[in-house]
Amino acid sequence: MDAIRKQATKLRDQVARQQQVFRQFAGGIYGGAENVASDEADVQNHQRLEKLYISTRAAKHFQRELVRGVEGYIVHGSKQVEIGTKLSEDCRKYGSENTCTSGNTLSKAALSFSRARAAMEKERGTLLKTLGTQVAEPLRAMVMGAPLEDARQLAQRYDRMRQEAEAQAIDVSRRQAKVRESIGNAEYVMKLEAAEAKLQEMKSNVTTMGKEASAAMAAVEGQQQRLTFRRLISMVESERNYHQRILQILDQLEGELTSERQRIEAAPTPSTPTDKSMPPPPSYDEVKSTFTAHTHDDSTDVDYFLGEVMYSFRGVSDVELSLSIGDYVVVRKVSNSGWAEGECKGKAGWFPLDYIERREQVLASKMAHIF
Repeated sequence: MDAIRKQATKLRDQVARQQQVFRQFAGGIYGGAENVASDEADVQNHQRLEKLYISTRAAKHFQRELVRGVEGYIVHGSKQVEIGTKLSEDCRKYGSENTCTSGNTLSKAALSFSRARAAMEKERGTLLKTLGTQVAEPLRAMVMGAPLEDARQLAQRYDRMRQEAEAQAIDVSRRQAKVRESIGNAEYVMKLEAAEAKLQEMKSNVTTMGKEASAAMAAVEGQQQRLTFRRLISMVESERNYHQRILQILDQLEGELTSERQRIEAAPTPSTPTDKSMPPPPSYDEVKSTFTAHTHDDSTDVDYFLGEVMYSFRGVSDVELSLSIGDYVVVRKVSNSGWAEGECKGKAGWFPLDYIERREQVLASKMAHIF
């Protein structure tokens, strides 16, 4: 019976010690009613530090994703710059060669498009450079920078110290139970006092470290928020300026092409020999396969030049020279009445001057068809 009572008493003591430890953790990790206020402050600081840790980690991941996205955009944009530059060069080459036999409208349009495309690709290159230097690089430096890592290390150190303090608090509770069981044992009392002194020192260190870690993490969080926000603004402003300049270039190009189209559509129809307002061409004393030059009262000798036929002309008299679109004619005389005299494909005669356009250069392959 006595053995049963002793066992029951021992079990009650064990339960009491466990409940005491639970009460200590409910009030704080260091136990004791006198420490409840300071322990609550430490718990609040610990919770704030956890939130700061989560916040800075999420911001770091967001910054990393921004860097990856901008770098991918730069790589893709650089490839587009290469393609656009090649397109510009191809258009410039076609416009410079001007191989068309029926006019230079497309050649002029190709040159205009080439200049506009080159300007747009230059603007795109500037945008990509700006995104790299003003967005990607600062964010990458923030992600890999020392302030964030230092603050995280302080937080991790604080967490380890807090765990050590919790273990020390449990050790103090255990020694307090031994002292109560062994009243008058000086050795147990001394060890308990040493453990309590160590706990107090650890409490002070944990509090100090917690404040330092919280301040460092809060500073990093603020820096992350400000820097990332400014980089987003910079990215938006850069792209907005880029698109505005592209719009200006396209507006100018559209104006040039529209003006050329209107010029073509509004071009007056050349006078024809059937027009009542146009007198008949001057006469020849002799019109055969070999041209014999004569001076007429209404004609003027000019320096020979090449003209490209823009409109077909069918001669109705022996002195008129029939022409087809795309032919080249050597102009030798120009009449005050709107007629010109020249030679084309071995034949000579008069034709309306408005039916041709002067050319400074002619492809070698076309020269054989002139004489």
